[in-house]
Amino acid sequence: MAAKQRQKSTAAATAAAERTTIDLIGDDLLHNILSRLPAVSCASAACVNRCWNLIINRLLTLPNLSSALSCNPCLQDAVDEVVDKVLAKPIRPQFVIASIGFSFDLEEAHYLISGRFGCHIPVITSISYGIFGQDANTNEFEEVQWNTMKDNKAYEDLRNEDHGVLVTVGFLPGLTVDLIPLKKTRGLMAEDFMCSISDRSFSRSGSSPMGILLFSDKDIDIKPVLAKLDYAFPSETAIVGDAGSRFLYQGGTTINRFNSSAAVALLFSRDTGKQPGVGETQFHVMLSTGVSPIGPKYRAVYVKAKSHDNSTRLMATTKEIDFNLDGETILDPIYDELGDHTHSQTLYVGFSKMRRCNFPYEYTRCICMHEFHLVLRGDNHEYLYVHGDGIRDFDSFKFYHANPDLARASCNNVSNNMKLLKQDLNYPTDDHSNSNGSIDMHKKSVFGGMMFACYGRGKLFFGEPNVDASPFLENFPGVTFSGTYCNGEIACGDFSSYEKESKEHSCIRCSLHEFSTVYLVMSYTPPALPQHYKSY
Repeated sequence: MAAKQRQKSTAAATAAAERTTIDLIGDDLLHNILSRLPAVSCASAACVNRCWNLIINRLLTLPNLSSALSCNPCLQDAVDEVVDKVLAKPIRPQFVIASIGFSFDLEEAHYLISGRFGCHIPVITSISYGIFGQDANTNEFEEVQWNTMKDNKAYEDLRNEDHGVLVTVGFLPGLTVDLIPLKKTRGLMAEDFMCSISDRSFSRSGSSPMGILLFSDKDIDIKPVLAKLDYAFPSETAIVGDAGSRFLYQGGTTINRFNSSAAVALLFSRDTGKQPGVGETQFHVMLSTGVSPIGPKYRAVYVKAKSHDNSTRLMATTKEIDFNLDGETILDPIYDELGDHTHSQTLYVGFSKMRRCNFPYEYTRCICMHEFHLVLRGDNHEYLYVHGDGIRDFDSFKFYHANPDLARASCNNVSNNMKLLKQDLNYPTDDHSNSNGSIDMHKKSVFGGMMFACYGRGKLFFGEPNVDASPFLENFPGVTFSGTYCNGEIACGDFSSYEKESKEHSCIRCSLHEFSTVYLVMSYTPPALPQHYKSY
């Protein structure tokens, strides 16, 4: 009995000594140690004692965007590599966005990825034309563009093995995240979608959304929905995304199956119930354009939509002529000016459309929208054919073509705008970085970014890789940045540059772009220090 008592006393003394040793570690050192734990281990460590729990809770209220990509040809291994990487440090995931290559099965990939995060976290998995981000194995930034045009010799330099996975996980302090689907029926339920977004945002925050990240199916025309989104919410609401993919999603009790949704939105609203000491996340949207206008301005006449192939036929007039021009007569001088006598270059028509928009409980008003339509063909003595509908008689339009020089110059402008943002936020210098290389969150700073680039851009378009990523990488080195190549880049806003010579309208809205790159930059404003700290 005495021996057992001595053993208990010895064990108690040892435990007390260990607790004393742990308690002697300063909060700063303990914070540094705990911040290096993987996410799962960090969650377990929060249960050790009250001190650790407080430190880890503080860690988990800091802004965090974590991303990784893998080009492993085995889907299971690729998912394991990227998920292990994004969860290698403490994070409390609010949302997960995943992009995969065409070689992988969408449903299997979504099942594997969502299974690692649980059923209550919003997860969107989509098929991409390429991915940008930090390689999970090498930690190097990679631009991976897949060859989706197998028979086109111009694309031989691109990867033929279109396998790969990109996963981005985010926690945005001061914001709540909801998943809102746009159901696919005989017609798009656009107003129901709008009301769902508006109602959810106002129930969360009493105000309009801070941001909307939208993914839409490649087989639907999302432009009318985007016009309503742009009309309904103020310019401060960041609306970006991918308008041409196939996707699956889950979030809470919402699980998507094939063909059940036309689009899905990640809705970011202000968190009015946030804890004391939590700052605010802001979104900053920037656009690099890549198409130049060419030729005169036309007006559409004899417009006729063809629903069976989602196209529109039309003829056109100009101010200088008083008769109708057929498709071939319109296109020939455009191709002559481009020096393309084979008519092989991709052309778009950019229409300026005056339309009445309304939203429930609000007055109807007119807005000027700029919309792009792909040119399909032009017939002799007949019509010009373009993709999509929504065009009316007397809508004005100009032709646009992809221009790498303009796109490069536009990237430089974006870089300059990011530099100004960096200055406005008093972005910390290297002297303000923590010992582990992370950003000092006592100062305003950029903590992450995402990019949606047209799949027609990239190495072949510019002649070198990483041109689109360079504005962010150069201004915010070491900060998480990821993105995808897509077929239709969403960015709602005033883009009057498409109609520089227009004096009819001071504001021209454009929501869906061609040969462009959209940047979503995320910054964090920490909470104000208590009054007694301000004197130091």
